Amino acid sequence: MKLMNRMLVLGLVFAGGMAVAKDAKDPTVIAWQALMMKNAGAAKTLGGMASGKIAFDQAAAEAAKASLIEDAKATPAAFQTQASDPASGAMPAIWTNWDDFVAKAGGLAAAAEALDTSSAETIAAGMQAIGGACGACHKAYQMPD
Repeated sequence: MKLMNRMLVLGLVFAGGMAVAKDAKDPTVIAWQALMMKNAGAAKTLGGMASGKIAFDQAAAEAAKASLIEDAKATPAAFQTQASDPASGAMPAIWTNWDDFVAKAGGLAAAAEALDTSSAETIAAGMQAIGGACGACHKAYQMPD
């Protein structure tokens, strides 16, 4: 049952992440969306392995983990410039609560760094922290559809 709860959390987080991929015109927003879509792809790989929908592959798991870490660490720099494109999905609270936004990106990096990719079971055990970190940021800083 715990695995099902983790997969539900991840599914909701990534559905929200996919919702930001609207028809942006601003290059800054397009870069944000690309970063978030890359995160979603890495998490989908890990979540698929954790749920058994994707065959476990440690090299692919390590690559997805590395991608999450890299992207989480790159998030503050990517969002330093505020854009006004309504397709962004980013709430203005990002820039008024900058320190919290940066901390939430750091939370994702920490959760990804802690992920044990030695088996599908250990990936499953760490995915709740990753989904929680993604969800915390999206809940606070992504506009609802």
